[in-house]
Amino acid sequence: MNFKPLLTLCCIALLFASCSHVYTPALYHQDIAYQPKPASFDSVKARNYISGGFNAYSNTFYNDFLVSGQLNLSRGYVFKNFNIAYGAFGVFGDYQNGAISQGQPNYFSDKFFGAVGGRFSANAYVNSDRVDFRFIGVEMAYSHEFGSYANFRQYINTQPNYYVDPRTNLFTIGLTTEVYFHNVGNTGFQHGIRGFLGTTLGYNELSTTYYTSETATDRMFRNIFPKVSYFITFKDFFGTIEAGQNFMLRFGYKF
Repeated sequence: MNFKPLLTLCCIALLFASCSHVYTPALYHQDIAYQPKPASFDSVKARNYISGGFNAYSNTFYNDFLVSGQLNLSRGYVFKNFNIAYGAFGVFGDYQNGAISQGQPNYFSDKFFGAVGGRFSANAYVNSDRVDFRFIGVEMAYSHEFGSYANFRQYINTQPNYYVDPRTNLFTIGLTTEVYFHNVGNTGFQHGIRGFLGTTLGYNELSTTYYTSETATDRMFRNIFPKVSYFITFKDFFGTIEAGQNFMLRFGYKF
């Protein structure tokens, strides 16, 4: 058997893979975060929440790594069988290169990114004893990215062998369901377990470049992403742990 043609094709494929790099926005599928709200069994029906957090995750293709800090400020309300929350946030982070080797064109070790944005959340719920079943809800977030990583994507989008989603404005929306409850005999010690399933809306340039061979089913599953959150509050202090395509840890104060 003549292995030369097969070897040549393999070398070409490896060369193409090594020279093709894909870049997405820093907050792609990372802009949604748990929005605290008062519970039906709280004596105060409107609260302000302020928190700081740490977020760590890989990029979409698991070859670069991002870390960031986040500051969140929001206000939540509870009504009969319905609650809402809205707020603003800021993010400052570092995009660490793992895909381009030193000596290759456009090599960098890391680049700064930042973002500002707003979030909105609403739930319908029913109460049973010490549990609020927030059985259906909606979450949405808007963010605007800035910094040297955003500038890099704008530039690299004009170069060959790079595939880029150059967007700096993202709008994400999805559905949630949550169980929220307090400890026996202590309404000040509360827990929430929430699931989220959503997508980022708008035109993604990668869909017409890098993902041209995808089927409709592949595209649907690539665009939809899940997230699971655990929320705990004790008196006026709270924390959240969130996991999906990332790991986020936050601590805050309500007043």
